[in-house]
This record gives sequence, C-alpha cells and structure tokens, in this order.
Amino acid sequence: MTSLIGIGLYSISEASVLTGIKAQKIRRWVYGHKSGNRVYHPPLWHSPLVDEVEETVGFQDLLEIRFVNAFRNYGVSMPALRAAAEAAREYFDQPYPFTCKRFQTDGRSVFAQVTEETGEEGLVDLVKKQNVFNKIIKPSLYSGIEYDSGENSALRWFPIRNSRKVVLDPERAFGKPIITETGITTETLYHSWLAEGEDARMVASLYEIDVSAVTAAVSFEQRIANGEILH
Repeated sequence: MTSLIGIGLYSISEASVLTGIKAQKIRRWVYGHKSGNRVYHPPLWHSPLVDEVEETVGFQDLLEIRFVNAFRNYGVSMPALRAAAEAAREYFDQPYPFTCKRFQTDGRSVFAQVTEETGEEGLVDLVKKQNVFNKIIKPSLYSGIEYDSGENSALRWFPIRNSRKVVLDPERAFGKPIITETGITTETLYHSWLAEGEDARMVASLYEIDVSAVTAAVSFEQRIANGEILH
C-alpha cells in the first residue's frame, strides 16, 4: 500500500472547490473514462492514489489538474493532450509532466513534437507563437508554486497571489489549506470566525495568532466558496 504521508489528500469535491474545475472533468482526467470493463480513454497520468483511496487525489494531482484545464480552455484537444502528456513524461522523466518546472521552458518542444506527429492544428499557435504559450503557462499556473532544488517536483503551493499567508503543503495537515506560520487549517479558523459572530479579534485571541492570519483564512475560504479561481 502506498504511504499516505506527505502526498496530500483531497476528495474529488475538495479538488473541484480548490481549482474551480468541475468534478466530472477531474474524474475523467485522473481515472479515465470507461463503461463496465471497457476502457474508452485511459487517465492522463497515473496517480498513486487511484488504487488506494476511492475518490481521492494527491497534491501533485491537484496541480497537474490546473495545467490540463488551462490547455483545455485554450482549445487543445484531449487526444493531443494525451500525446503531449506521454511525450512530456518521456522528455522530462517525471510522472507529472505539466507541473514539472522544465515544462515552462521546454514545453513548446513537447507540443512541437506532438503537432508533427498528430497534425493537431490547435497546437500550432502554442508552438509558433511564444507569447501565446507564455500567456497560458506563466502568469498564474507557476505563480505561488515552490519547487525542490532540482525544480522537478512541486513542494508546496501558495494559492493567493502575492501572499504567503496560506499554503497547501503535502507535508502538513495532509495538504489542506493552512495558515503558513501556525499550521491551523483555514477551514478551522473560518468556522470559528462564524461561531464567534464574525469577530476576527476574538478568534485570534482564542488561537493566540495574529488577526491578519484570521482575516487571511476567512478571505481564502470565502473565495473558494464563491467559486473564485485561485491564482
């Protein structure tokens, strides 16, 4: 059995809330599409949790989902994405090819290869126009992600732009959103805030933390509750 420590644990519904992506899409990308014993489309990548915990994805899966969604929104077809994912896995020797930091600079080479092999017209702009590729990849998808020294694996994600108050770290609280300094989950502080009549100072006093930590947690929880896409 795969160790569940340090990989982050999110139900499909939690992943949907955190990414703003419909649960049905997430299931199809992570589990593939099949009917009975017949597999119509395999998953885009292999999550180690697929055979271990039902309806659950890990931290790396969560980030990979965001990248796939960005390309789908641009119009890249699923067959092209499957081919690109396979090519990128071989190119970078990484299980999560799109999240790999090298994809930021070498991803166009991957798509160029896929375009040549498949004739996918939707990838032409991504390959020929650097500004288009940068527009999809750079502004928000990598923003807030902290990588290991080799820049291959994502270590943690700060989902609020220009802020390090809230973090998703698979090594802490099973990857749930927490206040970076204290490790208290944003959900806990948010519900305490509601219970205390929306008094941030009272909650800060109860947990012996700064008021700014409470307001950051409340703001984060309200944003995801309202379906606002993070980063």
